Amino acid sequence: MPTHATIEVPNFGKVEVPTGLFIDNEWVESLSKETFSTVNPATGKPFLDFAHAKKEDVDRAVKSSRKAFKTVWGNNVAATERAALLNKFADLIERDAAKIGALESLNSGKGVRIAREFDVGDSIAALRYYAGLADKSHGQTLNHFGGEKFVYTLHQPIGVCGQIIPWNYPLMMWAWKVGPALAAGCTVVMKPSELTPLTALVMCDLAKEAGIPAGVINTLPGLGATTGDAISRHMDIDKVAFTGSVITGRRISVAAAESNLKKVTLELGGKSPSIIFDSADVEQAASWVAMGIWFNSGQDCTASSRLYVQEGIYDQFINALASKAKACAIGQPSDEATSFGPLISEGQRDKVLNYIESGRSEGARVVTGGQKWDKSNGGFWVEPTILADTTIDMKVVQEEIFGPVIVASKFKTEEEVIELANNTSYGLAASVFTNDAKQQTKLAHSIDAGTIWLNQYGILHPSVPFGGFKTSGIGRELGTYGLEAYQQVKAVHQNLTQTM
Repeated sequence: MPTHATIEVPNFGKVEVPTGLFIDNEWVESLSKETFSTVNPATGKPFLDFAHAKKEDVDRAVKSSRKAFKTVWGNNVAATERAALLNKFADLIERDAAKIGALESLNSGKGVRIAREFDVGDSIAALRYYAGLADKSHGQTLNHFGGEKFVYTLHQPIGVCGQIIPWNYPLMMWAWKVGPALAAGCTVVMKPSELTPLTALVMCDLAKEAGIPAGVINTLPGLGATTGDAISRHMDIDKVAFTGSVITGRRISVAAAESNLKKVTLELGGKSPSIIFDSADVEQAASWVAMGIWFNSGQDCTASSRLYVQEGIYDQFINALASKAKACAIGQPSDEATSFGPLISEGQRDKVLNYIESGRSEGARVVTGGQKWDKSNGGFWVEPTILADTTIDMKVVQEEIFGPVIVASKFKTEEEVIELANNTSYGLAASVFTNDAKQQTKLAHSIDAGTIWLNQYGILHPSVPFGGFKTSGIGRELGTYGLEAYQQVKAVHQNLTQTM
């Protein structure tokens, strides 16, 4: 089975891309020789076959990562050296940004401009942020024991980390996990989504070119039920970090607990509310909410998928949002103008359409969208959709759709909308649009979510922590909190005068 294939990439012609396993800085076949297939979401046609890593391949990768952790990485390398390598890695991604963006677009269905400028750009920013943070972490000195003893703490890397990333932001979720792990001194066994493994594999050659030692980043394409489960249960992996669905997050938590009780961080689903008060700037709020729900075609854990509008401006706001839906730049991923591409798969498209039909049957009003795009031509598009006049008991209000569908209803008072916003098992994000500063502060404190946007939506930064309340996750990514997630604290007691 070959470890590379040649594909046609718009604007780049024929490009050779990796399809094998990356272990110990070398491309290798899976021991079983098995492969799995991917599909181009814009055409519905076969895309690439990739090597399928099994339990034996995970063992190989873990041994490589453990060896690297004990010899050429971890506590054996100055943080400044790790920082320099991360910066060089980021420089190489920036050098190849146009090609990487084109590959990300082809594999995931994103508009090529969005993939290049946002996904690739934000990934570079994340690596550079953690390069800068690598030598800024420190412990405490506890010198309040008189002359008896001196105590200090060390922040040390956890060790070998399994990382399992989703298909909606294949490159950016890779950077969010690899950046802090390497900055902290951990080594990585990476499993990209079986739907979008391409760019995580492309990163491997750049890591090697940057000078990152063998075993520091091993990458294993494969299925969740095999490769992902083997990583979660492996007895020599010290931590697993996962972004994806609540159902899979629960399985990973169980597998981690049943094996070596490895540490777990989870960034899971969301059903994030956007709250629009009468005092809000309607046009601005509609623009922010539109981006929040239709960016990445609604395939976003923080999507502004629940909309609550104060009754005085309800009809005006719904009309404004409908105009934003009709203005979405829906089109082919290879078109520079496209900002709204297909959903990732046929199954995901059909799931979203079934949710829309469920909302319609339960009494929701379809304001716009609600169907396949008429120019889909075999691809997996669903039009930007607004379901208005929804009620709290509807399936589309309670469950995460993970598509370009927003559900809207009206409210009267602050107290009522706080109750509505928190009436969910999720707690990832929320937004509030109001010109009343006291109201902003009150709702920011009252809503159960890990991120609150006030008079904006969806803007993230590598320096700002991100994660969820309730079933939306455990732990935080990004910021200094993201680095701490790959460290463990050791307390050292140095005896000065105590005797037994």
